[in-house]
Amino acid sequence: MDYFKKMHTSARSPLTYRYKSVCFNGCGAFLTLFLLSLLTNLINLPWLMAPFGASCVLAFGAWNAPFSQPRNIIGGHFLAALVGLTVLQLIPHTPYQLALAVGLSLIVMQLTKTSHPPAGATPIVIICANASWSYLFFPVLAGSCLLVICALLFNNLSSTRHYPTFWL
Repeated sequence: MDYFKKMHTSARSPLTYRYKSVCFNGCGAFLTLFLLSLLTNLINLPWLMAPFGASCVLAFGAWNAPFSQPRNIIGGHFLAALVGLTVLQLIPHTPYQLALAVGLSLIVMQLTKTSHPPAGATPIVIICANASWSYLFFPVLAGSCLLVICALLFNNLSSTRHYPTFWL
């Protein structure tokens, strides 16, 4: 019975936002994803993948959180992609394959201090798309680096923000 009592709380969400900040965050995410989409169409190389939408939510909406820092965005996606591609090559296509790839990605990200929650979806995208090793560079590495560059440029336009809070 104590187990279920831990799930009960009367606390309210501590999240509060100012209208100006919310609009600023949305603009940063929009411009970043628009640029990634535009590059995908112009250069005919994939710069965009679905987990980058969630990365933008963190990079602009929670820019000072540890999971939102450049090391975590780039490192998290890169390592999760590396794990996903390795599992794709070594394990037959089964539900076990997806679960193993995400579980191992979580372990690797935590051990390397590169945890980035959206990167948990990266191996799923890779396995579902049956991606090749080139996916590690386009869109994963190139896209996450560009996302971080956009976050650096855009977040620091605000006088109240200092991004990143750490590099290493």
